Amino acid sequence: MSYILSIVIPAYNEGPTIHHILNKVKSVSLIGNGVKEVIIVNDCSKDNTEESILAYKNANPELPITYHKHEVNQGKGAALHTGIRIATGDYVIIQDADLEYDPEEYNLLMKPFLDGFADVVYGSRFMGGNAHRLLFFWHSIGNRWLTTLSNMFTNLNMTDMETCYKVFKREIIQSLKLEEKRFGFEPEVTAKLSRIPKIRIYEVGISYYGRTYEEGKKIGWKDGFRAIYCILKYNLFKK
Repeated sequence: MSYILSIVIPAYNEGPTIHHILNKVKSVSLIGNGVKEVIIVNDCSKDNTEESILAYKNANPELPITYHKHEVNQGKGAALHTGIRIATGDYVIIQDADLEYDPEEYNLLMKPFLDGFADVVYGSRFMGGNAHRLLFFWHSIGNRWLTTLSNMFTNLNMTDMETCYKVFKREIIQSLKLEEKRFGFEPEVTAKLSRIPKIRIYEVGISYYGRTYEEGKKIGWKDGFRAIYCILKYNLFKK
């Protein structure tokens, strides 16, 4: 039985490189006769992101791309909200516009769904034997600490709450009322998923090709403090 995978890509100032990730998405052949629906949300970029996306869309009509632009910059979480809302596929995956995560691994993430086990699958950078670029010791410690704090409230034994690669059954992710407009999306969605009765959440190991800040990495220490706030807010005060 075939299915549609909605690939939600938030983009902010990714004009020079966004064609690289789109080429990777286009080249993936999904297991189980899967069909791709690509949704790009441009969060009011200040560079040529829009021109790059539209040029790629026109040059590659075989890849179905839906393009949406925010007229005011609202943050990554807000771009994800928009993409999730307009998704029409059976499953929804989050894909960053940079090259830190490899679309070739979509099939690893889809297998638990197609085997009939999962409702949600997280791609963990901290499990399995896949390639990982060595960067930022304290950043990795912070990620693990935030995951542990989140687990204490959600009662999940997750290894990588902050991962980009999350795949959801569409009806599940669209049923959540999501509020966080920046990088608080990760702890918020994890907290709200964990409260769904009998939900089946899986993790699979993925590779990770991290960027330096000079190469365009955007998340910083302030976002770490916001994540702590969101873990407490959406677990303690949002029952």
